[in-house]
Amino acid sequence: MERLRDSIAMVSLAVLVAAVCARAASSWLRPGFPRLAALLPVAAFFVAAPLAFSSAIVRGLAAFFLAWLGAFKVVLLAAGRGPLDPTLPVLPFVFTTALPIKLKCGAAGAAASKVKSISPISCAVKVALTAAILHVYQYKDQLNLYIRLALYGIHIYCFLDLLLPCIAAVGAALGMEIEPQFDVPYLASSLREFWGRRWNLMVSAILRPSVYDSVRARAGKAAATLATFLVSGLMHEAMVYYLTLRSPTGEMTAFFLLHGACCVAEELCVRRWAARGRRRPLPRPVATLLVVVFVAGTAFWLFFPPICREGSEEMLLEEWASLAAFITGAGRNLSGMFSGSIKS
Repeated sequence: MERLRDSIAMVSLAVLVAAVCARAASSWLRPGFPRLAALLPVAAFFVAAPLAFSSAIVRGLAAFFLAWLGAFKVVLLAAGRGPLDPTLPVLPFVFTTALPIKLKCGAAGAAASKVKSISPISCAVKVALTAAILHVYQYKDQLNLYIRLALYGIHIYCFLDLLLPCIAAVGAALGMEIEPQFDVPYLASSLREFWGRRWNLMVSAILRPSVYDSVRARAGKAAATLATFLVSGLMHEAMVYYLTLRSPTGEMTAFFLLHGACCVAEELCVRRWAARGRRRPLPRPVATLLVVVFVAGTAFWLFFPPICREGSEEMLLEEWASLAAFITGAGRNLSGMFSGSIKS
């Protein structure tokens, strides 16, 4: 654990320096090739930085924050697009570069402010659910495979939906308004709504200017959708590599291409139904259930196997158990210190 803390401190300092250098270079250089040439070393560092961690969980999170979102943000900055702007103050610029957040601004901020903030009750439920799942993991050998995979899916959602609001809370404490990253994705009534407006909105905000808009202008909406899902699939292949240190298998790419093709087909069907005067062919609860079943079923088939095979499942569960024990121990120590201070 001491080695992990040292690695996090060193990488965080290096990321801070890289982000400040990126801001300085983009302030001096106009968007275009010279700015891209100056920023490419920063993007390359972000791609390599997660490999400094021995913990698979920390390495995976760092890969998501830096190797995917951070590198894409820096490349977009080179073109004068995306969430980064050299006119931002240093702290918001660094925060936005290194973490999966998007600052509220203008009309986008007004729209985002309409989304309800996560309530303490919701957070408490997710914490309790995560704790229960971590406890159930001790009996994984007695669980049906599909029950285990369903638990992994719920765990990933609860973990991210707790982590990202915590980051937003830190940003708010530093005077920054940050857009929410999830909007109750389990209530989506279509795949397009799930991926575009409810699930991991920071990824959508990065892929839209970097892939979707460019391809749509040249080849149309369907091609842009497929290209966006293809890039997402390839980046998820990279995330699996960072997590497991194994070569990609193509299953993640197949998962996202399948969902991209289904989104295209879904939109075509919606247009035909609208032409016939039928806005919603299925009741919303039925449509929502179908979306949940389809996402879960295809995830069981293509998303989770590359993460879980060849001993990776056991390794990740051991890390989660160690992390849970560390957090529990830290909580007890804090509770003991607080009780002692009250008695004294």
